[in-house]
Amino acid sequence: MSAPDSPIALDNPVYRRRRLFNRLMLGLSGLTLGSGLFWLAWIILTLLLKGGSALSPALLWESTPPPGADGGLLNAIVGSVLMSAVGTLIGTPIGVLAGTYLAEYGRRGWLAPATRFLNDVLLSAPSIIIGLFIYAVYVAQVGHYSGWAGAFALAILVIPVVVRSTDNMLGLVPNSLREAAAALGCPQWRVVVFICYRAARSGIVTGILLAVARIAGETAPLLFTALNNQFMSLNMNAPIANLPVVIFQYAASPFEDWNRLAWAGAALITLLVLGINIAARSLFRK
Repeated sequence: MSAPDSPIALDNPVYRRRRLFNRLMLGLSGLTLGSGLFWLAWIILTLLLKGGSALSPALLWESTPPPGADGGLLNAIVGSVLMSAVGTLIGTPIGVLAGTYLAEYGRRGWLAPATRFLNDVLLSAPSIIIGLFIYAVYVAQVGHYSGWAGAFALAILVIPVVVRSTDNMLGLVPNSLREAAAALGCPQWRVVVFICYRAARSGIVTGILLAVARIAGETAPLLFTALNNQFMSLNMNAPIANLPVVIFQYAASPFEDWNRLAWAGAALITLLVLGINIAARSLFRK
C-alpha cells in the first residue's frame, strides 16, 4: 500500500504563489465591489440633495406647472403608471409563454436555440431602436402620438426580460418532478401548469418585477411614441405625459423651478427602481 500524500508545506513555492494570487484576486474583487457601491451611493445622494427639496406631497397631487408657477408631477406619474401597466400586461403573457416553450417544448431542433439568440439580441438592443420601430409601424400609420404606442414600445422591452427569466427558472425545475407526474398519467400541459409553474413561481415573478423596473425609466422609446402632454389625461389614444420625458424636457429648460422638478422626478424614479429591485431579490430569493 502506498503511503498517504503528505500535506503541502507552507513554504512550498507553488502554494505561496497560489495564495498570493488568491489574495490579489480577492483584493481586486473587493475593490470593484467598493467602486460600484461608491458610484451608486454618489448618484442616490446627488439626486436626494438636488431633488429632495421638491419631494413633497404637492409633487404627487399637482400637475406639471408653467414656468414660474408651483406644481408637481401628477399627470406625468399617472401617464407613466398607465403605460407601464399596459406594457407589462401585454408583454408578460407573451414572455411567459415563449419562455415556457423554450424550456419545456423546444429542447430539440433549431427553433429554440435561434429564438434564444434573437431574444438575447433584443434584450441588449438600444431602447431607441424599439421606439423607432413602433413609430414606423404604428405612429406613422395612425398619424399621431399616443399612450398606446408608448405601451407597445414598453411591452417589447418587457418581453425579452420575462422570456429569459422564465426559461432559466423552468430549466431549474428538477426533471424528477416531471417524470413523476408523467408516470401518473398527467399530460404535459398539466405538468407545466400545476407543477413547473408552481416550482418556478418565485423566479418568474422576480423576472416580471425586474422588467417593470427596466421600463420605469425608459425615455428614448417614449419620445417617438407617447411624446408628452402638459395636462392631466387618461386618453391612451392621444399624447400622454410621462415621467421620463418630463424629466428630459425640464432638465434641459432654462427655468430653475422646472430644473428642480426634474431632479425630484429623477429621484422618484431612482427610488422606485431601487425599491423594486430590492423587493424582487428579498421577497423571492428562495
